[in-house]
Amino acid sequence: MSEADAPDVLVLRRGTHGMPVEQYADAIRERLPDRSVELARTPAAEREAIRSATFATGMTLERDLLEAADELAVFACAYAGTGHLPLEELEERGVAVTNASGVHGPNIGEHVLGAILGFVRRFHVGRRRQDRREWRHYRAHELQGSTVTIVGLGAIGEAVAERLEPFGVETIGVRYTPEKGGPTDEVIGFEGEAFDDALARTDYLVLACPLTETTRGLIDREALVTLDPEAVLVNVARGPVVDTDALVAALRSNRLRGAALDVTDPEPLPEDHPLWTFENVQITPHNAGHTPEYYERLADIVAENVRRRENGDDALENQVLP
Repeated sequence: MSEADAPDVLVLRRGTHGMPVEQYADAIRERLPDRSVELARTPAAEREAIRSATFATGMTLERDLLEAADELAVFACAYAGTGHLPLEELEERGVAVTNASGVHGPNIGEHVLGAILGFVRRFHVGRRRQDRREWRHYRAHELQGSTVTIVGLGAIGEAVAERLEPFGVETIGVRYTPEKGGPTDEVIGFEGEAFDDALARTDYLVLACPLTETTRGLIDREALVTLDPEAVLVNVARGPVVDTDALVAALRSNRLRGAALDVTDPEPLPEDHPLWTFENVQITPHNAGHTPEYYERLADIVAENVRRRENGDDALENQVLP
């Protein structure tokens, strides 16, 4: 393909959440009706189209594909995290990289709120009694007056805090740079006694942070012992943020009221894993962000950045590199 025939936007073939990548390409076309948007549906088509493409988007970009990208100026990663990309090679080639930060705020924020309310009202207990056709009362809880700690105050953490605001709760936010503040009543860092003190006061612990050296294994045996036995854990971050063996041990010894896990370690969760067996554990298969709006919000970012480049604006939305 010659440079003259290169598309304005090249969409790579891998989709996510089981949604056809054609939907992503169509959403970009709707926003850029006067530009050419090409979807490469085979490995050969990707290798051919990437040679002359200046703007590409996709879930990932393998090193061998990048080596063929002679003209690439922008890669729009369709995930919020970019650690899986060959960032050093992209930087050496002078390729700007953007991410999907923000697209998961509303959908995962609602998932977290639903998980918390499910445990507050003990819907899992009601469901079991409904399945048995058993009309027997049980006591629920109230969210009002509770303390919710949100680990990670990115787009998802902020969306969770915003959705909790009408419920009359106290919120604690945890972030690397607490001096930046945030939408929670308190903001603390990961280090020192402040984090342990927050855990001890927490009724609902929401993990919405990236997986880093700091957060890997953050919720370990000691953290779970520090939490009140009536606390509930909600993990929409990454599975390894929680020590799985420690979590299983806490659940078995009734040192945790329950857990809502959209991510696990390992993942997928093996069929014989003990986490499947707990009645007070809600497991969803890493699909808290799976709504029709996911590709729509991604397409908004891509379209905006195509327009910025055409207008000579070097500052791209969600730019993470350089």
